[in-house]
Amino acid sequence: MRTDVKKPLPTAHGSGAEEKQGTAAHGSGAERRTGADENVVVADERSSGGRHSELLERHRAVMPTWLSLFYEQPIEIVSGSGRHVTDGEGRTYLDFFAGILTNMLGYDVPEVRDAIKEQADRGVLHTSTLYLLRQQVDLAEKIAALSGIEGAKVFFTNSGTEANETALMLTTAYRRSNQVIALRNSYHGRAFATVGVTGNRGWGVSSLSPVQVTYAQSGYRYRSSFAGLDDGAYVDACVHDLRELIDTTTAGDVACLIAEPVQGVGGFAVPPDGLLGAYAEVLAEYGILFVSDEVQTGWGRTGESFWGIGSSGVVPDAMTFAKGLGNGAAIGGVVARPELMDCLQGQSVSTFGGNPLSTAAANATLDYVLHHDLQTRAATIGRVLLEGLRAQIGDLPIVGEVRGKGLMIGVELVHAGSTDPDPAAAARALETCRERGLLVGKGGLYGNCLRIAPPLTLTEGEAAEGLAVLVDTLASVDAG
Repeated sequence: MRTDVKKPLPTAHGSGAEEKQGTAAHGSGAERRTGADENVVVADERSSGGRHSELLERHRAVMPTWLSLFYEQPIEIVSGSGRHVTDGEGRTYLDFFAGILTNMLGYDVPEVRDAIKEQADRGVLHTSTLYLLRQQVDLAEKIAALSGIEGAKVFFTNSGTEANETALMLTTAYRRSNQVIALRNSYHGRAFATVGVTGNRGWGVSSLSPVQVTYAQSGYRYRSSFAGLDDGAYVDACVHDLRELIDTTTAGDVACLIAEPVQGVGGFAVPPDGLLGAYAEVLAEYGILFVSDEVQTGWGRTGESFWGIGSSGVVPDAMTFAKGLGNGAAIGGVVARPELMDCLQGQSVSTFGGNPLSTAAANATLDYVLHHDLQTRAATIGRVLLEGLRAQIGDLPIVGEVRGKGLMIGVELVHAGSTDPDPAAAARALETCRERGLLVGKGGLYGNCLRIAPPLTLTEGEAAEGLAVLVDTLASVDAG
């Protein structure tokens, strides 16, 4: 966890990666990177009929149509270093989305690369949980200690979706109830139960579900029926609504409430800090379990606390995690109270969850986060970006709201003079940022929010560079 000792911000990847300077990929022609590779020239941008077009044609022939791709002309990322990536046609970009918040340390991190290589060199990539796994136990001990949950136990999965499915299985089994409270505008995964508790129609592919779901108010105040209320009044209204939902739409014996401390896919919607804490008090009165979905908010990304829920002063019954833990290696999991984790009556195994390769990467990643105090970095650099965006583009007619915590920042785009969502403006901004050398994300209930979530190792210079691109881009989109 973060300490009270103030340390200078470490330069990202103190063991070898060179910081790249200047805007990464503007216009046509070759771009040059500085540092150890200053004599290496990135290839000229090729025509749209090049490598990406061919790969896109093959992709469409064999991949499902519902698999989302960014950009009118999607790109392939083939290499990376630090916070920069290079695509298949030779353009280099500053990455402000980190593979959907997954490349938490950035790219080509020596500590993570060496940990993976050391494990691979032993010749054992997989054994299954039928055998003792030293790296898995090491990682579980660290996460249990960091969780704040007394006597915590950990189960590892391969993704956030699987982690949330596991949490739903545990809580419904423990409470002997299939009733779940989720939040509006939420996203918890793409499997059967997690789609069922996702409160966002754009990702709700089926009304069928193994759980019975009631949706409470979330932190997405901008489009809430309680929009316009101040923090205290908003929390009071939401809590009153939650009590009414429990009393009128459930049988009372609800298994759990599952909530993201900051809604990720929902456009980085941030609740007042008191909301989830007040919800937790209501849940305790009814004996309802609280699951904090930390898939996107964990590991210090919000800056205020190591887990996103920490800002609410709540220790939940269970937390799910994934994304950045492996810095690109596939890993997720659940950390929970021991009696909750041990409640299943049947036997189980995990073929790939917590495998030696992924846990080697995760141990190295978590150690790096703690050693370099990246939570403090997220708070400091995130404040620069958030305040810069609010000051420079907050008054643009197309900007409905700039919100966020740490290195999770959302910009909601609207039709000028209204609060009506403008997904077309968000799409133009996404494309323009890419053309100017910056990769950002997009999401929100209506696909009208830019999502800004760079690696936690982002430097002050890179933050300033990315901020300038965002400001120029949004100004140009606003100008039409």
